Amino acid sequence: MTRPAYFKYFKTSPEIIRLAVMLYIRFPLSLRNVEDLLHERGIDVSHETVRYWWNRFGPMFAAEIRRKRVQQLRAFSKWKWHVDEGFARVNGKRHYLWRAVDHEGEVLEAIVTKRRNKQAALKFLRKLMKRHGKAENVVTDRFASYRDALRELGATEKQRTGRWLKNRVENSHLHFRRRERAMQRFRRMRSLQKFATVHSSVYNHFNQERSLASRDTFKLTRTAALAEWRQLCSG
Repeated sequence: MTRPAYFKYFKTSPEIIRLAVMLYIRFPLSLRNVEDLLHERGIDVSHETVRYWWNRFGPMFAAEIRRKRVQQLRAFSKWKWHVDEGFARVNGKRHYLWRAVDHEGEVLEAIVTKRRNKQAALKFLRKLMKRHGKAENVVTDRFASYRDALRELGATEKQRTGRWLKNRVENSHLHFRRRERAMQRFRRMRSLQKFATVHSSVYNHFNQERSLASRDTFKLTRTAALAEWRQLCSG
């Protein structure tokens, strides 16, 4: 079975589309910032074209990255999960962004809910466990809904709470918050969920834990990540 021609009927080359989507998702840039950066490189496209590309191809790129990484990390990421929920404004109303990362900062899952209660925590944890299995330890805060949800899932003994244990997931929020400010927040819950999912996959792909590796190792892994990105959806 042949793979679908993702870029069929597009006059612009796939390399330019991948570059535009990467700039918009990976860095805290607005659509017009991306348009200006592409213009500086001799590529004349409208910011609305960049918007269309990201909406069309962003989820495709994210799905391919996720498909490759989940199988590789399924066993490795089960040691410890760090789970947290944050606030997000959607058209002026408060929503909740639930995120889980493993012990190395790999974003495992991100979902958006309207409420912050046991049912929302259950929905998040079930989706997380369905994709990644069950972890040996789940680090949370002392929010009662986590305890109730884990009890229903039969994993109460896996919960860990502590003042400094959540630093890993708290720090992982920063990259998304910078991106959120550049987008001037979101107008629809669906848009927030879509961007959170795509951003998580792209962040995982380019996150090299720079502070923990030598300069030579970092350059090699960065070059490899960029080369893989340029082959996404290549048919």
